Amino acid sequence: MNEILSLIQSSSFYEFATILVLAAVAGTLGTALRQPLVISFIIVGVLIGPSALGLIKSGDEIVLLAKLGISILLFIVGLKLDLKLIRSLGSIATIIGLGQISFTIIFGAGVSLALGFPIEASFLIGIALAFSSTIIIIKILSDKREIDSLHGRISLGVLIVQDLVVVFSMIVMAALSSVGTGEEQTNLMSALLEVVLYTVLLLAVIGLFMRFAALGVISFMAKHQELLLCFSIAWAVSLAALCDMMGLSKELGGLLAGISLASTPFRESIISRLSSLRDFLLLFFFVSLGTQLDLSILGNSIVAALILSVFVLVFKPLVIMSLCGFLGYRKRTGFLAGISLAQISEFSLIFAAMAYSAGFLTQDVLGLITLVGIVTIIVSTYLISLSQMLFTWAEPVLGIFEKSGSYKEQEDDTALKNKKAYDIILFGLGRYGRAMAEAFKENGKTILAVDLNPEEVRRWRNTGYDAMYGDAHDPDYFHSLPLKRVKWVISALPQHDTGLTHEDPRLVILQSLRDEKFQGKVAVACHQPESAELFKGLGAEKIFLPFHDAAKQAVEMVVEDESNMTA
Repeated sequence: MNEILSLIQSSSFYEFATILVLAAVAGTLGTALRQPLVISFIIVGVLIGPSALGLIKSGDEIVLLAKLGISILLFIVGLKLDLKLIRSLGSIATIIGLGQISFTIIFGAGVSLALGFPIEASFLIGIALAFSSTIIIIKILSDKREIDSLHGRISLGVLIVQDLVVVFSMIVMAALSSVGTGEEQTNLMSALLEVVLYTVLLLAVIGLFMRFAALGVISFMAKHQELLLCFSIAWAVSLAALCDMMGLSKELGGLLAGISLASTPFRESIISRLSSLRDFLLLFFFVSLGTQLDLSILGNSIVAALILSVFVLVFKPLVIMSLCGFLGYRKRTGFLAGISLAQISEFSLIFAAMAYSAGFLTQDVLGLITLVGIVTIIVSTYLISLSQMLFTWAEPVLGIFEKSGSYKEQEDDTALKNKKAYDIILFGLGRYGRAMAEAFKENGKTILAVDLNPEEVRRWRNTGYDAMYGDAHDPDYFHSLPLKRVKWVISALPQHDTGLTHEDPRLVILQSLRDEKFQGKVAVACHQPESAELFKGLGAEKIFLPFHDAAKQAVEMVVEDESNMTA
């Protein structure tokens, strides 16, 4: 065993080969057991870390790759963001974000005091518990195709607010670690002023770049796909590094890099080329997270860690749901946003490490916060993955988090419901759904489009289409649809990467229409031919196989053309 260990540690290349093999094996087992890949990769990190097998010495290299993965992940998120969305959700995200942070710090400190920690340590623990993991949330919501949903965008807005607050907290911590009372105040004010000036300057430069240079630069790079890929990575990483040097977060830099190119026509091409690289590099982030868990502290801290973990997993969603309900959102939106934010952040671990270095926390408390981070990230991964099912289970008791009357998601929908009868209700305004909607309009059909992305709904309304915000996962939503005279309900929702599961919105559509005693017909877009018979058995009149149908039509066109040439 020692000889194998020595051989692996003799070369960074051997160590990385070992990590990749273990990740592939763990990922395969996790997939077979229907577990999220994130959990498998964190477990690999624990196994290879210093507190378990101690296989790896290339910790700095792993952290470097993890940082690259974070930058590219946030860059891709930024590419998908619309500035109008950021402006529209700014006040909402600020209220929810600051409210959640304040309540979590106060009550988190209270729980820590009750557990016997000193006042100073309790306050710092409360701060560490207040932040949520940008990486975990965005990765899982992206995998579930919910990053563009209303609850996904609210979560993202809150994360941005949290990132700004955690930067401020780190500045304060760095200032307090200085020697001398008079110097502390000077350092704090100086650091805050620097951050404000740097932020204004950075935003001004990015704004000028977007206005005058972005399209020209990216158009030139797009002439060569390899150059476009290289430029995209360089732009994401360089802005992340610049923000880091300015005292801001790397995450914010990557996000701004993406936003700066979001208005260009090449963003989809960039996203498709970077997605695989993002997934590969993020593997090292989760592995790195696992290596930080010191198993030796489990005995001393496990009870306190479990109590604080339960506090994070329960209290933070309750605060988010309460604030969302107060602002007029439906209980479903608040629940899904709250579940998404039910963990502590990688920034929490960095903040705790700074407090430990400054002498404000002991090593035991630092280990405690690290353990809470690992526990909440693992559990919240399952919660987010099963959020739709959990909402169905908890819905009967969530009425207190919802105001009676109209909701923000439905502000403009009442007029549409009563406006006219529709021939077709179409779920999904992706590329396939848009093409179908346009073809139906050309054939004189009246159509109501339903989509989970509020920006997509507004965009289609602005072009003359009737569209409503709606979540096909929500059985209650179907009560509000004008189904009486509808001849067809069609699902053009995108493919589910996880395959056909109980959370598949197409199954919810079929079941909910049966419950509403819908008298028309139902058609479903199905990307796996083997699932077609199942949908037919559940009541779908027509099954669309987009790729199969397109390929068949293309072949028929070629064969017809050849027949005409022969004739």
